[in-house]
Amino acid sequence: MAMVDMRLLVVVVAVLVAAAAVAEGNVVFKVKHKYGGRGSSVLTELKAHDSRRHGRMLASVDFHLGGNGQPTDAALYYTKLSMGTPPIDYHVQVDTGSDILWVNCAGCDKCPEKSNLGIELKLYDIKASSSAKAITCDQDLCTTMFNAPYSDCKVGLACEYQVTYGDGSATAGYFVKDEVHFDQVTGNLKTGPMTGSVGFGCSAKQSGELGTSTAAVDGIIGFGQANSSVISQLAEAGKVKKIFSHCLDNHHGGGIFAIGEVVEPKLKSTPIVQDEPHYNVVMERIEVGGSVVDIRTSFFDLGTRDMIIDSGTTLAYLPDSMYSPLMNKLMEKQGDLGIHKVEGFKCFDYDENVDDGFPVVTFTFKDSLKLTVYPHDYLFEVRENEYCFGWQNSGIQTKDGKEMTLLGDLVLSGKLIVYDLEKQTISMTEYNCEYRRSLLFKHQSEG
Repeated sequence: MAMVDMRLLVVVVAVLVAAAAVAEGNVVFKVKHKYGGRGSSVLTELKAHDSRRHGRMLASVDFHLGGNGQPTDAALYYTKLSMGTPPIDYHVQVDTGSDILWVNCAGCDKCPEKSNLGIELKLYDIKASSSAKAITCDQDLCTTMFNAPYSDCKVGLACEYQVTYGDGSATAGYFVKDEVHFDQVTGNLKTGPMTGSVGFGCSAKQSGELGTSTAAVDGIIGFGQANSSVISQLAEAGKVKKIFSHCLDNHHGGGIFAIGEVVEPKLKSTPIVQDEPHYNVVMERIEVGGSVVDIRTSFFDLGTRDMIIDSGTTLAYLPDSMYSPLMNKLMEKQGDLGIHKVEGFKCFDYDENVDDGFPVVTFTFKDSLKLTVYPHDYLFEVRENEYCFGWQNSGIQTKDGKEMTLLGDLVLSGKLIVYDLEKQTISMTEYNCEYRRSLLFKHQSEG
């Protein structure tokens, strides 16, 4: 990954991971974002990041000696986890599209040694932690990780895994179990220690982008739905409910990432599409400036209305059958606007307020849940009075031939998004992601 322009600020944000009423307290992460601003210097980097991510998302996952087909990939956000006894800090990417926590381990072949994110990379050593235990293939936890029996198992053999991505990169290793230490927030917002025993992957070998990226971290923490994810393991242990949220700050590039129930505001929800590897919802229509966009294509005719909600992708990707009529609607009142290209983006010069000159885009999902995207969200100011559209023509198809529609940070910023894995719903609403973050989530003292 290319070096990010140093003028872009890396913003540190406090992210609440708040346990529900059954928990001992609320857990706090401090999270950094790789990109802290917008501008022409970062446009190519954003597209390159999204392209690599999509290549991985569309690939099947090969778990050695048994697998569940859930893809894993790098996201934009990373956080610091304290693991082992004595505890050591590791930086891991936060990803809603993966199902395990894994970190680079001692003796790893071709694991990254340096990062341009201003962090010191470390290798987890099972021998250095008195609370660590190797997971063997005959243990129930191994079956849980794969969501299937471990084939060719001989008692005492390591519970191994291998993940191969569409861009050719891969990670392989074995599962271990150790203590992961969190900071919990009490009713008065002070913090104290909380520990959970978590099974995770110990990466012994990497290849491709994972081993060479200059924006490397120590691993990935997945928030997928599988039994192997951290949130699933903590919920099984009775420490949290299977609910998490994010609220991305569209001004500074940081935001909130949390586990726990939202107290306010009250939210509408839409069902999560079942039997999909990512968080998909059903879209019913698109409106531009209050007018419904006419999309009489196979997207609706064949009933394939699924849209992926993915906070790890920067932009918003629509198939041509949606992209073209959407862009035509956006330009209806700007017929004389001269469009030029900047790094493949459609751009234009404009010296007025974009919110006054361009329409609002509204997505309506099943059960009448609406997601509103304002012009200042979908337009990038790359230079003074020069703007580019963030909407992208995906040109992507999934493995089964369906047109791929994916909503990333472009449309998710400035919204509180809640993933309730118990009710199998996603909720969302507009929210100031800088404001009174601690009041969003239930505290133990509130019961």
